[in-house]
Amino acid sequence: MKMEYLFTERAHLVCPNMCFGIAASLGKAFDKERIEESVARLAEAHPFLRARLGYEKESNSYFYDVKEQAQVQVIFAGELGDESEKTFESEDGRGTAAVGDVIASPKIIEEFEKLTAHDWNLFSEGLLKIAVWKAGDRTVLLFIFHHLLADGRGALGLVQEFADFYADGIEPKAAPEHLITKEDLPANSKLSFISQALVNHANRQWKKEKHQLSYKEYHSFADKFLQEDCVDHSLVVVSSEKLADLHAQCKAHKVSINDYLLAKMFTEEKADSIVMACDLRKQLECYNPGALGNYATAFSVKLKQGMSTDSTGIFSLAQKVHNQIQKKLNSPKELYLVLQCYASLEPGLLDAAMISSRGAFDSKAAKFIGTSFFNYDKAKGYSITNLGKIESKNIESAFFIPPASPAIKKTQGVLTVNGVMRICTSQRK
Repeated sequence: MKMEYLFTERAHLVCPNMCFGIAASLGKAFDKERIEESVARLAEAHPFLRARLGYEKESNSYFYDVKEQAQVQVIFAGELGDESEKTFESEDGRGTAAVGDVIASPKIIEEFEKLTAHDWNLFSEGLLKIAVWKAGDRTVLLFIFHHLLADGRGALGLVQEFADFYADGIEPKAAPEHLITKEDLPANSKLSFISQALVNHANRQWKKEKHQLSYKEYHSFADKFLQEDCVDHSLVVVSSEKLADLHAQCKAHKVSINDYLLAKMFTEEKADSIVMACDLRKQLECYNPGALGNYATAFSVKLKQGMSTDSTGIFSLAQKVHNQIQKKLNSPKELYLVLQCYASLEPGLLDAAMISSRGAFDSKAAKFIGTSFFNYDKAKGYSITNLGKIESKNIESAFFIPPASPAIKKTQGVLTVNGVMRICTSQRK
């Protein structure tokens, strides 16, 4: 296969807390050999599951160093008992999980926190770890992805492929990765004159500074950052009955569930801006269906000061959110803004943006970009990533643990499986 170099992905390489999780309960009994076989078959179909990080010193370029064997770490974590009496937060006021709801076990989030407490050294380990539990006649898995491996939608697709092979023997389809390049970004999505001028100035300043951040320096900083960074995770369940009622209300007000969730966060947090992730697979010709890698963007939904406390009601606010999102989706300059920023910056400058914003690397150019463009200097933002809804006969239930970017104070990961929505919140103390 053609060697794939990190391009916009460098922003995920040199930023702490770029791991996220998908937990899933499968309606099939635990079988260790079958789990190992499933991982091996997936790795045959998806080259990035066989990859570690590679580096070319002469060009200061990172690439996916694909090996012959799977680089996935599988952890057999023991057993999960009956979670029917475990408590959890719920949207409808109930405080106990349904009988057999093994996905509600606190051990799952505890395992995620344990496996992401240190920065992964991607030169010596792969991009995916899977924790597995035996749970009566079910199997529970926690997939922990480094963002270099996939975005949320790609990760969910991989979990579905795993479940279908594990339960039914459905072979995963080969899907070689072809990552976004500068040529894949629409011509009408280029940065505005002012933004491009600021990027050009920072690039020139960076070249004059003659700095270069090594992966070793970054890895040392990131490891220390994660040990001191306190992120809490919590799970909310929206029952199928309540979700159906909410969907009906949203339909009546001509808004989506996602519009409602953003409006709810605006109201509860009194926020002025929320970052929303957006899938680009339908717009990108480079995307090979089923491939791993990153094919998503993100943009900010903003409300004027005080509008988040609008007394006319949450659905009125949701309509304002809906209108703004549609405008962003129909504006290539808005939709591709963050990707164009990544693409226009000197790669070494992008590498140093986060660490410089926190005063751990001396570069005025990188500090400016990290602070003014990406808000890495303080965790004060809000975001939502909704992976949508799926129906699956092999995945009984699942939830998505979103990555807690250093720029974010609170983020929510939303996933609906078989009519039940679960919202996992990652929040800094």
